[in-house]
Amino acid sequence: MKSLAKQETQPKPRLIVRLGAFLASHHILFSVICCFAGIIALLLLPSLAKNTYLSENALIPGSANPLFSTEDAIEANRFMKGIEAAARDSRGVIGMANFIAQQIEALGAEVCYHKFLPHSKNFHPLKFFTSMTNDIAIQPNGTTTNFGMNTVGIVRAPRGDGKEAIVLVTPYNSQRVQSNELLSLALGFSVFSLLSRAAWLSKDVVWLSADSQFGEYAAVSAWLNQYHNPVFLSHSVGLHTKMYGANHLYDANSEKTEVTAFKRAGTMAAALIFKVGETRRFSDRDSVMIYAEASNGQMPNLDLLNVVHYLAVHRQGFRVNIAAFSSLLSSAWLRVIAEILHTLGSVLRKINPDWKLDIAVPDYVEGTANLANSMYNQALGVPTGSHGAFRDYQVDAVSLEFSPTFHVKNENAKSLFLLRGGRLIEGVARSVNNLLEKFHQSFFLYFLTAPSKFISVGVYMIPFALLLAPLPIVAAALADGSRSMEKTVDKLTDDSKADDFADILQSKGGSWKWLRAAKLVLNGNF
Repeated sequence: MKSLAKQETQPKPRLIVRLGAFLASHHILFSVICCFAGIIALLLLPSLAKNTYLSENALIPGSANPLFSTEDAIEANRFMKGIEAAARDSRGVIGMANFIAQQIEALGAEVCYHKFLPHSKNFHPLKFFTSMTNDIAIQPNGTTTNFGMNTVGIVRAPRGDGKEAIVLVTPYNSQRVQSNELLSLALGFSVFSLLSRAAWLSKDVVWLSADSQFGEYAAVSAWLNQYHNPVFLSHSVGLHTKMYGANHLYDANSEKTEVTAFKRAGTMAAALIFKVGETRRFSDRDSVMIYAEASNGQMPNLDLLNVVHYLAVHRQGFRVNIAAFSSLLSSAWLRVIAEILHTLGSVLRKINPDWKLDIAVPDYVEGTANLANSMYNQALGVPTGSHGAFRDYQVDAVSLEFSPTFHVKNENAKSLFLLRGGRLIEGVARSVNNLLEKFHQSFFLYFLTAPSKFISVGVYMIPFALLLAPLPIVAAALADGSRSMEKTVDKLTDDSKADDFADILQSKGGSWKWLRAAKLVLNGNF
């Protein structure tokens, strides 16, 4: 009677507890259903992608007529010939940097050099989670032959207060400069020259000619490190210090490098890294490859990509591409899945016209290849270009790689390419210049299936949640099974006649004791 009274007085467990116990008791079936549903949801993601759209009205891309003209393209050709001659006659990294600085000074803009050393490969546990450090190595003679030299030009905005800036980056290898890198520098200088005369600028413009002999990321990261983390040294230490991130000026008359004050602009609103890649002669038109993935899976605001895509496609006639897994583009099983989903989507669309899941088979295959590459890069956490260094400082940035279809010696085609490329970069700078605040309206968490299609975080979290849902349920089932096994062993060990059976249960139940050890290890690490 007392036991019945106790059972009546005990409150019933909550519904969520009973539901958890039920799922734990059927964890195998639950895991199979969730994994199957998660895989189906993953395969449906390319069909659920939406068209990109501008969320920030202040950007208004293409609202003004471009000012970049054929005269600017001629100036770019003249610059390219001059820097090509400087590259042949230069002595190390100083010659090309000195020529770029002279051309910037002729525009009336501010210029300085930024000397840096390659990144140290030594691992330090206190610097594992951050790269925002100043590495200083002092040598007795204070000389080094293995260094890079960035050239920085700054245009002060005539309508601004110097609190914000737009950064343009052009990488080149000063040790083995190629013709496409010279074309990149010519394009960057021509745009910078145009912006130095622009009366509509309300943000400062910084043009960084990044010496990428140690890698594009290393050059940009070194400059950003010094930009946001200045180093203060005494005069005696500065003369005999090989400093990572030092600022230098080169005197052509005395052929000496002198330490000067590091020049800065305002807070960076956005950054655009652009370069000219290899020529694709079998393509029908020039193309632009967009790289957006930064470190630790960070992505720039989607509005920045939308501006680049709109101006490149609808204004300048470029073909815009994003990186994809080429092996999936020719996959037979993926094409079969695409045909099945296309057939099912057509049937569902007849039932409800709002269910638009019947995308074309080539679009599905290409979208899946792009999506897989986007997911892989974000999961890997390694930046796909030097734009990743800007995201470490919460600056939205993308990298553009132009792929022309002409030969470099074709002057007419080269001038036309410079005209279109310059107008594209000018248009992006105009849109960023219109911003009154930082990018915040659009998405920061998304996957790209095409340059003009994306999957937001609210959609792609559904398959991830389905794939992860069985983990806590199976863990609860394992913990409950281990607990019940220990109780059974304790009960049987009290009976001397069941010693052999207790040993068997202990041998079976002991396989789950690693959970307790893993818990202790995790608690110790955290």
